[in-house]
This record gives sequence, C-alpha cells and structure tokens, in this order.
Amino acid sequence: LIKGAYRDAARRAKSFRDAKKRGKAYTEMPEVRHVTLTFSDAQDWRLEGGALKLRIGGRWVNLRCSSHKQLHRYLYGGWRLTEELKLKRRGKHWVAYLTFKRDFDVDPDPRNVVAVDVNENNVTAAVFVGGVLREVWRLETGLGDMVIAYAERRRKIMEGRHPSDRDVRTKLKKLHERRRKLDVARKAAKFIERLAEEHNAVVAVGRITHRAKEEMEENKGRKLRHRIHQWNARTLVKLLNEKPIQVVEISEAGTSSRTPSGVRITFRPLVIRTAVRGASGRVRLVKIRLRVGKARGEVWERDVLGAVNIGLRYLQMGGFVASAPTGAHAARAMLMNPRLGPTPLAEISTIIARYR
Repeated sequence: LIKGAYRDAARRAKSFRDAKKRGKAYTEMPEVRHVTLTFSDAQDWRLEGGALKLRIGGRWVNLRCSSHKQLHRYLYGGWRLTEELKLKRRGKHWVAYLTFKRDFDVDPDPRNVVAVDVNENNVTAAVFVGGVLREVWRLETGLGDMVIAYAERRRKIMEGRHPSDRDVRTKLKKLHERRRKLDVARKAAKFIERLAEEHNAVVAVGRITHRAKEEMEENKGRKLRHRIHQWNARTLVKLLNEKPIQVVEISEAGTSSRTPSGVRITFRPLVIRTAVRGASGRVRLVKIRLRVGKARGEVWERDVLGAVNIGLRYLQMGGFVASAPTGAHAARAMLMNPRLGPTPLAEISTIIARYR
C-alpha cells in the first residue's frame, strides 16, 4: 500500500503540474477528493476462485467479488493480469479495477494507409493500398448535433436555478451525455481499427493539440466556443492509440482548403436526403450535409479532401511515391447508431478527378 500511495501521489502531482502549465489548475496545490487503494505488487493480491485475496497487515483477507462476462472474456481470452490493483469505495461497495495486457504483432505495410479526418458530425477515412487511393468511408457520428441538443436540454433544466441544486444535479446525471458521446467515439475507433487490420495499414490522423483547440475558441461566440470545446478529436486519437495498430499524427494545416495539386478551393453546402429502414422495419429520413467545391474541373467534398490530403502527406513524408486519385470514387456513408454501431446508409458519389 505504501508503494501504491507513492505512485498515486506521483501521478497526481504530474497531472496537476501539467494542468497548471496549461492554465487549467484552479488551486495552488493539488487536492485529494477521492481515495484510491493501490496495490502495486502482484505478491500482495491474487484473484482465485471467484474471490479477491489481499495481503493486509501480514495476513490474507478474502473479498467476495461478483464477476461478469467482460471479465471472463479477458481472463480466458489470452490476456494477462498486470501487477497493479486499484480499489475504490462506491457507497457500501468496493470496486476493483484490474488491468490486463497482451502482446500483439503489429507490422503494417508502410504504403498502406488509413487516413482519418475527424469532423464535428462525421469521421472520414480514406484507404490507400500500395500508395493508391482505393476507397473512402464517411462515418456519420452525429456528435455535433448531440452536443447542441444536450446544451439546450441543460439550459432548460438549469433555467432560473443554481447548478448546485440537488434536483438539477440529479436531472443532469440522468442525461448520460458523457457516456453516450464516449460510446459513439469507441465504436468509431473500432471501425477504423477494422479497416487498418483488413488492409494491414498504418492509421494517419490529423494532429489536434490542446493549444490548437484553445486558439480555435478565441474570439468566438459562447455557443460556437462550446461546440469546439466538446469536439471529440483528441478523444478519438487517444482511443486509437490504445488499439493494437500503428497510429501516426500528421499536421492537417491546409488539408481541407487546397486540392492535392495545391489549388485553393471554396465550398458550398449540399444536403442529401435518403430513407433508411432500421432493424425494426421502421423507415426514417436521414439528411447528410456535404460541402462541395470545384477547382480546375475537379469536384471535391471537403471532408473527403481532408482525409485524402492527410494520406498523401503521410506517404510523401515517408519517401513513397504517392499516387493521386485516378478517377471517380464512391464515398460510402455509414450512419452511427449508438446501440448498433455503424450501419450501411447510402453511397455518396464524390467525383475525385486525377490531377497532374
């Protein structure tokens, strides 16, 4: 426990120091609001026979624990327990946090790339095989609309009341905003992981730092600043880094405003309406908002252009001959259902002409 306390204190101090450098610390010294018991040595705890055994004060103490399907999947699925165990008090119960690890052989072909452009309401992925663009996927996440809807619901709940009001806090907790947004981001990361494994490719994603987001928020209105702050680009990159794939962050400056030949392009909005039949048989109308522009006879969609340029930039940085698109490609659009995951929606014919 003493070694675990030292490690926990070091983590808290490092996190506080980083937050203070970014100007996000609101106190002069770090505060401990929740206590965590950390066992940093595997000799001090065991998981045997459906019970958690802890060595405390020179003797072993047994804690009965309720297991679930996810725990069994990791215990008997080729994963190994690490040496660290964390215990947190939740009401009358203790919650045990177990960490598993597994070795993966990741050896992607450097000429195969899944270039990812993260946007407010969608995630666009351009797949390059052998340095040549093969397909483009557009995953409609709807996270931007979700942020706006939750902001309006919070405004109605808090209207004329203080945020510390117990009734207000109870209603805000029932919204489950963070859980829903994180669930959509996880399913988007899983979809990108499958693309990378299918093509044995490297994942290239635009680099969005905390400082870049702060610069975007400067001199913006309150509503727009909130939408930028809730943008999930960093969350998606973090989830991708936790996957057994190679992730490379590329500067995305100018990727959505210039064609691969370097011509600046302006875009106009275009809305596509399509009918989708769900698993229950119900039909609903779905609107896909596009931004389309034309330059020197080439017609581009803004999000597709960003993903293609990120992929070409990565290939050129690696010293490979990056072949430009050689004809029209269909960007397959997919609707992100928070419960079912990505579902086939429609095909958007995005004309990508060859450039010289």
